[in-house]
Amino acid sequence: MTNSIDTLWKLNATQLIKLLDKKDISPEEVLDSNINRINEVNPDINAVVTLCLDRAKKNIFKNKSEDKKLLNNIPVLIKDITEVEGVKTTFGSKLYENNISKVSDILVTNIEKNGGIILGKTNTPEFAAGSNTFNDVFGTTKNPWNLSLSAGGSSGGSGAALASGMAWFATGTDLGGSLRNPASWNGVVGLRPTPGLIAHGPTKMPFNNLSLSGPMARNVEDLSIFFSAMVSYDLKDPSSIKNNSFLKDTKLDLVSKNKYRVGITHDFDIFPCSNEIKEMINNTSRLVNHLGHEIDYNFPNMQDAEEAFQILRAYIFYYSYKDLLQKENNVKEDIIWNIEKGKKLQVEDLIKAENIRKQLYQNISNFFKEYDFLICPSSSVAPINHDTKWVKKINNHEFNNYVSWLMICASISLTNCPSIAIPTSISQNGAPIGIQIVAPPFEDLKLLEFAKNLESEINIATMLPINSND
Repeated sequence: MTNSIDTLWKLNATQLIKLLDKKDISPEEVLDSNINRINEVNPDINAVVTLCLDRAKKNIFKNKSEDKKLLNNIPVLIKDITEVEGVKTTFGSKLYENNISKVSDILVTNIEKNGGIILGKTNTPEFAAGSNTFNDVFGTTKNPWNLSLSAGGSSGGSGAALASGMAWFATGTDLGGSLRNPASWNGVVGLRPTPGLIAHGPTKMPFNNLSLSGPMARNVEDLSIFFSAMVSYDLKDPSSIKNNSFLKDTKLDLVSKNKYRVGITHDFDIFPCSNEIKEMINNTSRLVNHLGHEIDYNFPNMQDAEEAFQILRAYIFYYSYKDLLQKENNVKEDIIWNIEKGKKLQVEDLIKAENIRKQLYQNISNFFKEYDFLICPSSSVAPINHDTKWVKKINNHEFNNYVSWLMICASISLTNCPSIAIPTSISQNGAPIGIQIVAPPFEDLKLLEFAKNLESEINIATMLPINSND
């Protein structure tokens, strides 16, 4: 394949960086290829909602007078929940339809310091609430593998953009799986990192470590590069960790031959899960065993995780959006439900949630005394139709709210453990499904190496979606 502008989008970021190093291609050619690809496929997929082309060109020109940087002028897309100075940030809400950000989020500034070229914004559900990406500002993002399906959420725009060749790097955010669910559903990878490694903000709740920002990319090797560029300490983020230089200085062993002890579960024996997802986990277990790792159907006790998560999520929503209850607006019903749930909380509820979370951490820390990793699904179901707001039933279990079906991921959020989502197979409806791999806190590098080891045995990272117009 020749490296023409028309085909650059098919290369991975690692290949592009090498070509840029050798000056076989220019940053301007990469940018042009990116724009052409967005123009070609975005009208059908609706993943990229705002472009800032002048900003991108200006930063490419600026970088020419500086030393080589890690991301080497690769374009980056930012989820439309994260602020970029001078660029429209709607948070997926009509209330902010014409909002222009006055400052950039810390993570955006750091990406640019490391040579990333901010090109635009990706679609998100209103206020990033829910795991199906639609809103009244930009409409619905569709899954590039099957346009009748959801791209997941709330980082569905980022996942779909990566899968369809509209990006090499994209950011996501994750409270209850908002980064991990769309990564697997779109056949890409996404990392919910150890809290504190990626500085972000300013936010209304700077001490909140449940909602995090993280990297998304087409494969694990690219993800590791983007992750390194995002890791930073910043005094303005009180949760930011200063002694994280090991992530900058350590070269990942992406062909690691280490053998590990791995626990695996379909559903923690408490979270409903479709039969198709259970079979995917069985196949994954066989693969991990085939690679020489010791694998057991063993897992930490996640009892009461949903009760704790629902309480803490409601508290976050009430703290962040309580003013929405005091005026007329068109905010979607699920958000109002979550805010009102938070308004009704008592101090005893928060104490109970914290005690449950303490027990969950003790459970998973005891688990990791015997095991290196935990594997579980990244979603309880295969991708849903894009016009289905949220899953209301799995097998014979019915849900009465838009959060409960996400607990397979949300339970992990409560533990402060890093988790990477990777696709492992293609579902019956033609879209990817996959797993999340969980490691102890601050074992992010080891987690990436293990994920790469698995990914090398699965060819999804090298496949193109059926609607990619390749």
